[in-house]
Amino acid sequence: MRLSTRSRWLMAAAALLMGALYVLPIWKVALKAPQYPEGLGMEIRIATVTGFKPDDLNNINNLNHYIGMQRIVPESIPELRYFPWIAAGLIALALAAAITGRRWIAGVWVVLLAMLAIAGLADFYRWSYDYGHNLDMENAILKIPGMTYQPPLIGTKKLLNFTATSLPGLGGIAAALALMLGVAALWLDRRRGSSKGARPALVRTPTPDAA
Repeated sequence: MRLSTRSRWLMAAAALLMGALYVLPIWKVALKAPQYPEGLGMEIRIATVTGFKPDDLNNINNLNHYIGMQRIVPESIPELRYFPWIAAGLIALALAAAITGRRWIAGVWVVLLAMLAIAGLADFYRWSYDYGHNLDMENAILKIPGMTYQPPLIGTKKLLNFTATSLPGLGGIAAALALMLGVAALWLDRRRGSSKGARPALVRTPTPDAA
């Protein structure tokens, strides 16, 4: 059975929301400290990592060097090279479900996007763990035995005199909404199928009493 018109429109809207990944940040990490009253921050985008302000990423890298952390070099992060192609494939798949109305395509799309979201969070945790724990203490200016500098996956954490806050960006929120629309499209369509499959109750006509 094909998707209903309403479910197909939901899949089209999901594809449109996924397009936001190309113009809006997927994730944000903000840093606040007394010596930086305006704060510092970086945005993880679909193909690069940038600062909130033009000099933010360079300032973060200088602070990282001070405590022995690696520099954040977008060109050295392999995920940023192939993620735009993965997002394009997901957009195409959502549009295919909307145009053809094939339910199985919508189901595959929902599963793939959910798996990608889980893999992305796991990869970001692994990446931040490596940056926060794999320190070059030999060349670090500030050395605190046992100290690590991994930012939180989601939420706020104190790192020395810095407060680090890690949250989804507008692009990440748009992708989450797209996933919800895909799930809603399948759920509504299943409901429609269930209501069509229900058989009406038989109505018995009374028979006249025998004379």
